Amino acid sequence: MYPTWEVPALTAGGVIGLIAAFHILPSHLSVSAMWFNVFLENRAYRQNRPELIEYIKKYTRTLLIFSYVLGSLTGVGIWFSATVASPRGISGLIHTYVWAWATEWVFFVIEVIGIFVYYYTFGKVDRRTHLRIGIVFAVASWVTMIIIVGILAFMLTPGKFNETGSFFDGFFNPTYFPQLFTRTGFMFAISATFAMAVASRLKDEETREEITRLAAKWGIAGLLVGSVMLVPWAATLPAATAYKAGLAGLVPGTVLYGSVAVAVLMLVYFVWALRTPGAITTATAVLAIFILFTGILGGERIREMLRKPYVIAGYMYSNQVIAHGVASRGVEPEVEAMSRDGFLKHVALVPPALQPISDGNRVAVGRFLAEQQCSACHALGDTGLRPLARMVRRLRLADVERTDGYLTGLGHYDFMPSFVGNDAERHALAAYLVELGKGATALAAKH
Repeated sequence: MYPTWEVPALTAGGVIGLIAAFHILPSHLSVSAMWFNVFLENRAYRQNRPELIEYIKKYTRTLLIFSYVLGSLTGVGIWFSATVASPRGISGLIHTYVWAWATEWVFFVIEVIGIFVYYYTFGKVDRRTHLRIGIVFAVASWVTMIIIVGILAFMLTPGKFNETGSFFDGFFNPTYFPQLFTRTGFMFAISATFAMAVASRLKDEETREEITRLAAKWGIAGLLVGSVMLVPWAATLPAATAYKAGLAGLVPGTVLYGSVAVAVLMLVYFVWALRTPGAITTATAVLAIFILFTGILGGERIREMLRKPYVIAGYMYSNQVIAHGVASRGVEPEVEAMSRDGFLKHVALVPPALQPISDGNRVAVGRFLAEQQCSACHALGDTGLRPLARMVRRLRLADVERTDGYLTGLGHYDFMPSFVGNDAERHALAAYLVELGKGATALAAKH
């Protein structure tokens, strides 16, 4: 085990979620925008339309700045935040899919070089060569999605991997193809939204309306394909995971119905743009991008919730304890050993003042255990993401004995990991939670 990164109110998982949700905008735009560019550039050459080429240059510049500056920064941000929030989770993924990531990085390098070559060779190479550069870029971008989706889908539905330890059993898991085509559809909706935003700044009204109509058609098609592919994606979820979707408010109605509402709003927006392209202003287009982001944020939150209580389904809990081993890879489960020996014996850098557990340090030990086993999903306070203090009061855990009993039964909940530790450690966590439920004043008095 490693030292824990506690983020007050937001939680470490919340930080990763916000960065990752925003990263979808530039990364999916990168994958899809060049397909629109190539389509439009081919039309410009066939019809001898230099004004379309000027638009493509503007859109490519947006892509270059947004996707390859902000996209690259948030990509690094995901790696950094995920590494400090769940080092064992990242380690498990790297040990399994290091060659997949290495392959993805090769194609990402092609992307990075390709966007510069494509942008700076307008008018400097012949038309056919320039189109080919765009096609190479577009294909390389989609290949990065093909690879990354395998790893993302593996974290939710590892398939036979937990029995076989096979790279391909985990990569081509049950939700792989439905998620790939869902994301592929939605990426065209993202590129269409940005294409319309760039078009809204064109002075030539006829060209602006033509591009807006074309982008709207791409957006409608992408939105419909992505939405339709959610059906087989949901159908391939394991029964227990699918059950969670409506279980005890695990996926709040505001998130679930809010995501559906965003999809409907975006469809209405694209249809409106198709019928009255002149009505799409820059302000309207920016608002559409913001609405689209809220939908992405909700969708990603749903996907993460369905994976609970795991960071890698069926293998590692969100608190980084290995729940079930992978015998073919020599990985043993840890719950039994940690519960027998005591959780603290398996944690690095335990403060000396917390060992051994006594009446004088019991609440402090409980807080340390909460940081290790709860803070990945819960804010340790009264505010923020799934705050523990509110949960304690809602469940009426007003005394240590009742709270200890609740912790003993955690393994019976589908969306929370079992408590891992010996009896003394469980009593310590129960004591901390009781004081946390009473409020900050009572907790401070104990310290």
